Amino acid sequence: MKIAIYPGSFDPVTNGHLDILERALKLFDKVIIAVAVNSAKNPLFSMEERVQLLRAATKRYSHVEVDSLHGLLVEYVQQKKATAVVRGLRAMTDFEYELQLALMNRKLFEQMETVFLMPNEKYTYLSSNVVREIARLGGDVGKFVPSVVVKALKQKNRS
Repeated sequence: MKIAIYPGSFDPVTNGHLDILERALKLFDKVIIAVAVNSAKNPLFSMEERVQLLRAATKRYSHVEVDSLHGLLVEYVQQKKATAVVRGLRAMTDFEYELQLALMNRKLFEQMETVFLMPNEKYTYLSSNVVREIARLGGDVGKFVPSVVVKALKQKNRS
């Protein structure tokens, strides 16, 4: 069985993330979405909330698991016996950052492969940061995220 890990902060999950997931499911037998802590970010949603939102947003996919990731990605990949890591690329700036991470991960675990997937062009501008900002300012994010995320953002912004 070919297993891929799709890591990210997913704060919140967007339709662009789901587009990458669907592309990965065409290549792998199973995709594990690993919700990670990014020390450079101050998340709106807790780890538990992000995991729950992803589980709700991906429940229609039979070969998807959602998990939390604590520690090194390379160790998680080995633990899950995955064959690759999936990363989405929207622009050249994503590529430079993702390439650096992929090369470092390969130094830490030589057998680890990283597969870069491009989303549908309608998602190339989309990011969790932009979604959070639109929602914070009272804008409609329904075109950009699953309905469960729309509800969660409204609740967060009321608090």
